[in-house]
Amino acid sequence: MSIGSGIALFVIGAILAFALQFQVGGIDIHLIGYILMGAGVVVFILGLAFTLRRRSTTSTSATSIDPESGQRVTRRRTDSDI
Repeated sequence: MSIGSGIALFVIGAILAFALQFQVGGIDIHLIGYILMGAGVVVFILGLAFTLRRRSTTSTSATSIDPESGQRVTRRRTDSDI
């Protein structure tokens, strides 16, 4: 969700900075557009970093003895959190 929010902030900021040609008393629309574009880039990068950080793998192993042969058997399992 934060990746999409970052893209939305960037697009809204680009519209304010480049597409609108009107003035509001006491408010610089172009500056607000640039600020929103910067905030969008930051939110996008943070969302991307958190998404990539969340992807991790966990390995577990269990050792048991096979009742038929009497040999030690090790089973490994890998879980991925995506």
